[in-house]
Amino acid sequence: MKDFRLFDIYDFLTDDDFIRWVQEPRKEDNEFWSSWLLQNPDKHLTIEEARRILQTLAPRKVTVDDLEKEIEVKKLLDTIGAQPVGRPEAPVLPISRHKKWWYAAAVLLIALAATISYLVLNRNATVGKFDYAYVTPSKQLVENVNSSANPVRLVLPDESIVELGAGSRIAYTNNFDSSQTRDVYLSGEATFTVTKNPAHPFRVFANEIVTKVLGTSFTVRSFTRDSIIQVIVRTGKVSVYSQENTSNAETGSPNQLGGIILTFNQELVYKKSNREFKKTLLQNPVVITRDTVDQKIMLYDDAPLEKVFAQLSKIYGVTIIYDDDLLNTCTVTADLRSEPFYRKLDLICKAIGADYEIIDGQVIIQSRGCGTNLN
Repeated sequence: MKDFRLFDIYDFLTDDDFIRWVQEPRKEDNEFWSSWLLQNPDKHLTIEEARRILQTLAPRKVTVDDLEKEIEVKKLLDTIGAQPVGRPEAPVLPISRHKKWWYAAAVLLIALAATISYLVLNRNATVGKFDYAYVTPSKQLVENVNSSANPVRLVLPDESIVELGAGSRIAYTNNFDSSQTRDVYLSGEATFTVTKNPAHPFRVFANEIVTKVLGTSFTVRSFTRDSIIQVIVRTGKVSVYSQENTSNAETGSPNQLGGIILTFNQELVYKKSNREFKKTLLQNPVVITRDTVDQKIMLYDDAPLEKVFAQLSKIYGVTIIYDDDLLNTCTVTADLRSEPFYRKLDLICKAIGADYEIIDGQVIIQSRGCGTNLN
């Protein structure tokens, strides 16, 4: 699932789902984007600018009535008739004032199209050597392709399970379960539940990045047409590397993880345009404990803030960083049992007069002290 919160204007301009909504709006698309914008009001300006550009680029039908046709034809004939006999000259045709904006729009359209084409072509030229279509033909691989509209469940030779997304494909080596590393090549989206075997790391090569695990559950989304690659951790830990800046020996070393480490409820986004990694939390973090006792105790009456944050961190597996000395006298009175993660944070911060932000997949609490509003 794409995380549109991480998109900039270039990402929206090259995203198929967004383009379809702008150019061929459907009821379900309108409902999705209306709901999404309500949840992400800070993205309104970016969305409107991207919509404006795409609407400018879209072809428009021009209707010309008979009278306007007759006037323009007459102007053309008058111009031709006024030319002196002799060496023919290129006629200079007058442009109606109300048509001038069409010429300006045409110039803008050409400039925008050229800019976007350059960015796309330049991006593809620099990373093509890691593309699925470039890498896989030279290897002896077993390939699975999902051409259906629904996910397909696959079982790999080591008993690892793959939920292969629609329009996606994976390939793996013939000696997958006996080689030093268990290597999978992905184009598209897939969720992996990996059989634990620290001595033989499980690696997913997805265009410009490689994800390495020892035994866990995670999702990789890496369509060639997308401007970003996403890695989402479901359970355990994974490490993510840039293929361009990492050796095969480093990603293949057993019993250890390096690179950028992701844990439960964290997501990594790789932006192809500037080759940048960004680690954040999932849009809707889920509980990692099935112990209903832990969730039922989130009913607080003048509870110490330290206790509230400790329980929240335990239930979601998320690191929460705050100044304990500054906030050690803060208390919370709230019923958080049925609230989603970010709503819980909102209510806690409101109770103590604080704000929070997500940095590097962690929650950072910002406060001047109990009940002191930052504004």
